[in-house]
Amino acid sequence: MIKTDFSQAMPDAPSVVHFIGIGGAGMSGIAHLFLDAGITVTGSDLRDTHTVDVLRDAGAVVTIGHDANAIGSADTVVVTGAIGEDNPEYLRARERGVPVVHRAVALAWLTGRHRLVAVAGAHGKTTSTAMVVTALRGLGADPGFVNGGVISSLGVSSMAGKDELFVVEADESDGSFLLYDTAIALITNVDPDHLDHFGSEAAFIDAFVEFAAGASEAVIISADDPGARQVSSRLGGREVITFGTDAEATVRVHSIEPGPTAAFVLAWQGRDYPATLRIPGRHNVLNAAGAFGVLVSLGFDPADSLKALGTFAGTERRFEFRGDVGGVRVFDDFAHHPTEISAALGGARSVVGEGRIIPIFQPHLYSRTERMAAEFAAVFEAQADHTIIVPIYAAREDAKPGVTGRLIAERFADASRVEYLDSWAAAIERAVELAHPGDIVMSMGGGDVYGVVPDLLTALAARKRRSEHDSPGAT
Repeated sequence: MIKTDFSQAMPDAPSVVHFIGIGGAGMSGIAHLFLDAGITVTGSDLRDTHTVDVLRDAGAVVTIGHDANAIGSADTVVVTGAIGEDNPEYLRARERGVPVVHRAVALAWLTGRHRLVAVAGAHGKTTSTAMVVTALRGLGADPGFVNGGVISSLGVSSMAGKDELFVVEADESDGSFLLYDTAIALITNVDPDHLDHFGSEAAFIDAFVEFAAGASEAVIISADDPGARQVSSRLGGREVITFGTDAEATVRVHSIEPGPTAAFVLAWQGRDYPATLRIPGRHNVLNAAGAFGVLVSLGFDPADSLKALGTFAGTERRFEFRGDVGGVRVFDDFAHHPTEISAALGGARSVVGEGRIIPIFQPHLYSRTERMAAEFAAVFEAQADHTIIVPIYAAREDAKPGVTGRLIAERFADASRVEYLDSWAAAIERAVELAHPGDIVMSMGGGDVYGVVPDLLTALAARKRRSEHDSPGAT
C-alpha cells in the first residue's frame, strides 16, 4: 500500500479531479462535493455499485477496473492509503507529475472557508455525524456535510449546504483528522485502535489531545470512556462539554429504557429532558448525548435539539434492517472492533425478543485480528448465540501468514458456538441451516461482508418455499 502523505496540497484551481477508488464511502462523498462545485470528476473502482451509478448520474465519469489511461486529462488525483504502490493510475499520475492528494487534504481544502464541526472517535462517529446533520436540518439549518455512511433519511453521505456550518466525520485512523481547521470537536471515545499507524496507545491518545486542543470554539467529549477522560485532563483548563452516564458529565444521561426505540432522560444545566430515539441501543443514546452537546454549543434550544435528534432514522450499515423472510430478520452492521461489536449486539439483543442472534463476521485487517483475537471471541461468545466467521478483509494491509479468522474461533471457550468457514457461500448455507423464525442473522464487519445479504435473503426465501411446498395440504 502507498505511504500516507499529507504534504501534497490541493492545486488552487483544479479543473479535472480523478479519484482512485471513487466508490468508497468517504471518497464518493468528497467526489460529490467537487461535482457540486462545478469541477469535472472522473474516477475508478473495482466494481459497479449503486454508489458508482449515483456518481455517474451526477456527472462523474467512472471506469471499472484500474487502468493508467483512466486519469485522462486530470490535473489532480485523489487517493487513500488503501491503494497499492503498483496501481497503474497512481503510477501514471506520478509519471506525468500530476499532484496526488490524500482525500483528507482534498476535504480540508473544500471545507476551509466554513465553520467546521468535526466528529472523531474510534467508534460511533458515523452515526454521531449523521445525528448532528439530521438535527441541524430539523432545526432549520442547511449545513454541508461529508459522512462515512449514507444517512438513511437523506439517501446520501454528503451534500453541499448553504450555511456557514459544515459537518465532517473526521478519520483518526491515519491521523488525517489533524488536518482540519476545526471550530467544534466532538469526540465520541478514544478507545485505542489503528495502532498499526500510531505505534502505541500513548501516541493514539496524543493525537486526540492535539485534535481537541485545535478546536477554536468548543470540545464535546465522552465522560464515560477512559481514553477520552485522559484527553480531557490534558486540555489545559479550557471549557469542555462532557457527555455520558457519569455523575459528573455536563450532559448526563440516565433512566435509559432499552427496546426497539431507546427512551432516556438527559440532564442539562439543572433540568431533566425526557427523550426518545427512533433507533435502539444504549450506544445510540450516548451518541445522541454527544450530538446534543454540539447543538447546544451552537446555541440551539435544548428541548428543540432533542426533538430534532428524535427524528434520526439511522445510517446505512449501522444495524441496518435488510429484510424479513419467514420470520428470520436480517440486519447488516459496520462494526469491526470489539467495542463496536458489543454495542451492535447489545442493540440487536434489545429487539430480538426470544430469538437468537447469529452474526456472520468478517474480520477487518490482519493486524487487528492477530492483536485482538481474544477480545473478539469474548464479545461474540458473551453476546451472540452462534457466530460464523469468514475470511479477513485485508483493506490496506497485505496478508500475514498464519493469521486468519480461525484465530478468533479458536479462542471461544465453547467451540460449539462458533465456526470458521472459508467462503461466503458456506457461511450463507450454515446461517440458513441455523436460523429459525424469531432469530436475527447479522452480517458484521468493516469490509464488504454486506455483499452476503442478497444471497442470504434469496437462500432464506428458497427454504421458505420448500417448507411451504412440503407442508401438509400443499398442492
